[in-house]
Amino acid sequence: FLMERKTHVRINRKEVMLAKLRKSCSCTPQKLKNFIMDFFPVLRWLPKYRCKEYIWGDVMSGLVIGIILVPQAIAYSLLAGLKPIYSLYTSFFANIIYFLMGTSRHVSVGIFSLISLMVGQVVDRELLLAGFDLNDDAPPALGDGSLQNNSLSNTTAFNLTIVGINAECGKECYAIGIATALTFVAGVYQVLMGIFRLGFVSMYLSESVLDGFATGASLTILTAQVKYLIGIKIPRSQGHGMLVITWINIFRNISQANLCDVITSAICIAVLVTAKELGDRYKHKLKFPLPTELVVIVVATLVSHYGKLNEVYASSVSGAIPTGFIPPKVPEFNLMLRVAVDALPLAIVSFVFTVSLSEMFAKKYAYTIRANQEMFAVGFCNIIPSFFHSFATSAALAKTLVKTSTGCQTQVSGVISAMVVLLVLLFLAPLFYSLQKCVLACIIIVSLRGALRKFRDVPARYHMNKADTLVWVVTMSASALVSTEIGLLVGIVFSMLCIIVRTQRPRTALLGQIQDTAFYEDDLEYENLSTVPKVKIFRFEAPLYYANRNYFLKSLYRLTNLDPNLEAARRKKYEKKEKQHLKKGNHRTANGLGIGETTLQLVPKQIDFQALVVDCSSISFLDTTGVNTLKEILKDYKNLNISVLLACCNPSVIDSLKRGGYFGGDFGCMQEMLFYSIHNAVLFAKDQK
Repeated sequence: FLMERKTHVRINRKEVMLAKLRKSCSCTPQKLKNFIMDFFPVLRWLPKYRCKEYIWGDVMSGLVIGIILVPQAIAYSLLAGLKPIYSLYTSFFANIIYFLMGTSRHVSVGIFSLISLMVGQVVDRELLLAGFDLNDDAPPALGDGSLQNNSLSNTTAFNLTIVGINAECGKECYAIGIATALTFVAGVYQVLMGIFRLGFVSMYLSESVLDGFATGASLTILTAQVKYLIGIKIPRSQGHGMLVITWINIFRNISQANLCDVITSAICIAVLVTAKELGDRYKHKLKFPLPTELVVIVVATLVSHYGKLNEVYASSVSGAIPTGFIPPKVPEFNLMLRVAVDALPLAIVSFVFTVSLSEMFAKKYAYTIRANQEMFAVGFCNIIPSFFHSFATSAALAKTLVKTSTGCQTQVSGVISAMVVLLVLLFLAPLFYSLQKCVLACIIIVSLRGALRKFRDVPARYHMNKADTLVWVVTMSASALVSTEIGLLVGIVFSMLCIIVRTQRPRTALLGQIQDTAFYEDDLEYENLSTVPKVKIFRFEAPLYYANRNYFLKSLYRLTNLDPNLEAARRKKYEKKEKQHLKKGNHRTANGLGIGETTLQLVPKQIDFQALVVDCSSISFLDTTGVNTLKEILKDYKNLNISVLLACCNPSVIDSLKRGGYFGGDFGCMQEMLFYSIHNAVLFAKDQK
């Protein structure tokens, strides 16, 4: 039977677009109110805040995150190549802005190791191009507002003039100028992506790509911190192959290791790892995680200060951290042009991590988020703080897990965390002067445990899906050995290639009938399937388009053991020989048979079927090449008196076949060529003479 299709009313897209445009451009008080409420979700949920029910969990989680944020902010400043005060600014402003604009109740937005690394790589590159020395302990090329007369300062002044910065701006000033310009452009990209609803870009970052990128970047972060662990002074490597070059420099200078830093690092890592392992093991008994990082920083600072480790053992310390806020400043436009390309991967990674974490916890706690609003939120978490000497932010998984485990209910906890950071900014920052950099490096390295543990999951991942494992390995290797941005791009391209290859060479099979049923399955995969006499059933498990056309034909000919083109050529050749014999008056054929017997020779013994059923249930679409391919096999097999029947086609495939003229001009023979189940097609083939 042939099912009757519904008649769809054609929509005038132009009218629809104009109607939407008129609706969008209209402005009423209610619409303005809804727009403001949607843009600042806090106005919707804060009036409904259940103080007695939520306040304790929010305050507790906010305090714990604030305590964790302070040491992490100071530590991640090493990754970004900036002073610790800028990391504290970033943590403060990001929490306040996300409180106002975010739709997730649980994610913790602030500094994130991968984002800090990407910022730091751009900052280091631009500092080198400007003529600065990347050595952390090197004296500034331009100091305290006065120009020095050495050659390095001349080079620096020349380069700074080119990019439009005042020549009196020193290394620290130029570094934060680059970081704020990069952050501003990344935020603008994110807001534009929100306006044009380009959130679908995140779909191309699969879980394997993100995991591989995070693991590869973690190896880069680990490598960058080793010099602080052992207290050696080596140049900060830039460009492709940074990981390999850095390790070569480390081994070349290993003899210069600072014994004080080595001992301190060993003790700190032992304490941090032990505390983390105990925390993971007994987390169900702990009401909140142990503030190990803060304890380590406080103890290490006291030991360094009273032991005078910097003066006696030349151990590198954090140095002076000012209190209060630096006056806001507009990011330099000329610098924005220099970092515009670098800001794009930064914007995408920041958005993807934020939205993926938001969706994960929204699903876990049974509420919804708005991905587009999340893009606006994280965009303004970058744009606004860039005026206040802050750099790029993102949601972080580790801190979000801590938030949820300590009873977080809403983003009020983010405000509490911001107040803790503000307290440090206004009063406590100078107390960290004597904190050794090796301690900060230990905190960063231990925080990478989750990403580095992905190596243990490789066997299980390989067992689950070999292609995804290959994507993970390629992305991780490119991110670590080339650069993080190139690694992300390589991962996206390679994962797409894997999908293309899967559709180019999909599974194909001949089907057999499950005994005494109307169902059919792959006869190579299942036992006790019966073959259907005189009928071959072919399944192709992919869309049929230009890239896999040849594979479709080769698989069909191989499985049916018949190439209709070769068979037609063989028959023509045989007929030609017969005609030649007849012209010579020989009534015996080349095979010694009579003329009446030659027709038997025209049908080869290997053709053991009279109908070919193509199972189209896995063919999601056809392009022009796909339609022409089906028309070609229909014609070729018809020349051999073999009918081709299509089964289980979806409506879009049927429409493509109609438009391509597969059924002829009047569609009258559709019911003899198209069937809604394989069994109907088989029954029809059996009834044919």
